[in-house]
Amino acid sequence: MNLENLIAVSGLPGIYRMAANRSNGLIIEDVKTGKRRFASSRKHQFTPLESIAIYTDDGDSTELKNVFRNMLQQIADNPPASTSARPEELHEYFADILPNYDRDRVFPGDIKKVIKWFNYLNESGALSAEEEEKAGDEEE
Repeated sequence: MNLENLIAVSGLPGIYRMAANRSNGLIIEDVKTGKRRFASSRKHQFTPLESIAIYTDDGDSTELKNVFRNMLQQIADNPPASTSARPEELHEYFADILPNYDRDRVFPGDIKKVIKWFNYLNESGALSAEEEEKAGDEEE
């Protein structure tokens, strides 16, 4: 799963693709709509999705793309929990997706954000297309 050039922008909902870099910010493109806009680095913080990881019990961490892959594989029999669900339900869902995640360091807000990002990317078709590319690369 390729999360390269995908970023989360503070203060803006959704996931964006970095279209161009400017000295005072980024030109970002909405993954769903394709609309481009300028986001100032003075007002926003940019977080590349490929740099995000989830803490695990073994003292290490798991990349976000692996969590998304697990969520995508289990979407039919274990759909993502609602972001308005109780914290216990969120932790139960996340335990099914990533059994060894660190329950002390991964908070309900973190789980909600991962679920929101997954739903956003899945609805836009970004996850399934990238998953097929990955499967094609592995077969070669």
